[in-house]
Amino acid sequence: MSFKPLTISPVNCFASLVIATAVLVGTGVSRVPQSTALQISGDVTAQQASENTTVQASESASATAQGPRVSPLGAPNELPNPYRPGVSWGQLPNRRKWGSTAGIAIGLDGNIWAIDRCGVSGSQGTNCADSPLDPILEFNPSGKFLKGFGHGMFVSPHKITVDKDGNLWVADNGLKDGRGQQVFKFNADGKLLLTLGKAGVAGPGTDTFDQPTEVAVAPNGDIFVADGHGRASTANARIMKFDKNGKFIKTWGKKGTGIGEFDCPHTLAFDSKGRLFVGDRQNNRIQIFDQDGRFIAEWKQFGRPSGIFIDKNDVLYVADSESRGGEEGYGYNPGCRRGIRIGSAKDGAVKYFVPDPAPPSADSTASEGVATDTAGNIYGAEFTMDVKKYAKK
Repeated sequence: MSFKPLTISPVNCFASLVIATAVLVGTGVSRVPQSTALQISGDVTAQQASENTTVQASESASATAQGPRVSPLGAPNELPNPYRPGVSWGQLPNRRKWGSTAGIAIGLDGNIWAIDRCGVSGSQGTNCADSPLDPILEFNPSGKFLKGFGHGMFVSPHKITVDKDGNLWVADNGLKDGRGQQVFKFNADGKLLLTLGKAGVAGPGTDTFDQPTEVAVAPNGDIFVADGHGRASTANARIMKFDKNGKFIKTWGKKGTGIGEFDCPHTLAFDSKGRLFVGDRQNNRIQIFDQDGRFIAEWKQFGRPSGIFIDKNDVLYVADSESRGGEEGYGYNPGCRRGIRIGSAKDGAVKYFVPDPAPPSADSTASEGVATDTAGNIYGAEFTMDVKKYAKK
């Protein structure tokens, strides 16, 4: 290879100077005095660092607000949401307002049954003890109020279950003036059919409860009660089994974090195989058992379960109303967003997520009780004094 000599001219000299300057600049060579260059470099570095810090802080704040893609316990936070935003639902009579609620269920005729703590906020208290209001309410799917009953019977009703015969089961975890700590069975007209537990007595016996939370009824009529909303180390934390007439059969579980142990068994549901799903809320997991109490599986991918609903196709809906980060303590489930996770009761796959729009700093929001109608609409009973309907997009 050879080079042709360049003829020097004033124009060529100027062009050469421009090219050389460009090469020097392009290669990062500077003719600026060293002290000035260091100052410029420092300013640029500081500016870039400031910009990077701002971006990182923004990303960190966003991550803190939304949580990671998957929580440390395996609950996904970023999944498709096939539902519109929830809207307040239920036309209460006489300008009545919702109180705190944790219970909602679908009747055999498609009507919706909800528990209302008599217009009062809170749980584990005496919300309905002195109220003239009915805590058990029936609505048609459009939200029109049909009827109510149960006033004067409850201290603090918790959840409601509809069995295969259309009967209603309601747990009362309150205690006042010789009332509470019982489970009641009604027909759809409000007639009392069966009572479990001793009125106004909390205890660990085979005929007493200590803050019962929900009932699940097996196809053969056997009755399963989640017993134990209390936080004390000595509080009940167990599943109780009775026959269809209310005769005690067995119990299993105790306060703890191990397999077959519970810390606030808050919700129950059966799948199509007759397996019992227990929302072990304070342990941030679902435990699955056969009807004799033999452990089958532990699932943490559905978040912190306040409510469980399983439809006839084994679609599993799990309401998480409490997960929070921050310091350890009640509700601690860092990296897990609150909302409703939807998946399969057959294999545990989580497919959809309806997120809680409230900020993560809130203690207890979104649905605590959950149910779906035949059209797939979700009804969420909220501790924060509302019931919302989530319609499919």
